[in-house]
Amino acid sequence: MSEPTLLFYPRPLEHQFRNAPVEGSDFVCATVDFEGGSRHPIVAALPPVLVVPLAAVDGLDQTLALLFAETERLRCGQRLLADRLFEVLLVQLLRWLLDHSGSVGASGGLMNGLAHPKLARALSAVHERPSEDWTLESMANVAGMSRSAFASEFKTQVGATPGGYLLQWRLSLAQSRLKAGATIKSVSEELGYASAASFSRAFSHAIGVSPRKWLHKEANPQNAS
Repeated sequence: MSEPTLLFYPRPLEHQFRNAPVEGSDFVCATVDFEGGSRHPIVAALPPVLVVPLAAVDGLDQTLALLFAETERLRCGQRLLADRLFEVLLVQLLRWLLDHSGSVGASGGLMNGLAHPKLARALSAVHERPSEDWTLESMANVAGMSRSAFASEFKTQVGATPGGYLLQWRLSLAQSRLKAGATIKSVSEELGYASAASFSRAFSHAIGVSPRKWLHKEANPQNAS
């Protein structure tokens, strides 16, 4: 790299930096947690690492300048402002990725859907309100499309049916919540299932094991077969 550059690792990836920055350079690291972890659809669609020159993304250098200035000195509200500035940076980066997904190696899926003006409305609503009683008709209404046109376009662009995508998004959130210590009952209520039993059935059908067995395997990977 010969110019100011942003390195973005969507998923955990062992890496090592060589050649420490020369005098006068800034080298700052930050961590971002996506809701749903590495199973988040955006995370899954991105390559292991993105190397983006700051000059390529409008406004990115100004946001980073504000972020650096906020982290360099201890002041009241520093953490809050730094977190918000980092969220702005991520929105700028993701907007740029939507316009350049092919050149950076993004593998379609959600990126294609978000680049579609009508599908993006439905996808955003599903992500913001996963517990809502979504049907094909209600998702199509949000997108401003007929049921048949929405179902066909969604499958073509995203690579999954609307119902299948909703299920995978809910399960990725559920896995993240369960790993964080939430109970099966609280997760089922948060994600809009009628009961813990109905959530467990959906989880088992999609993942292959019950939530309790999945948690046990996650906690004891060396014993997983």
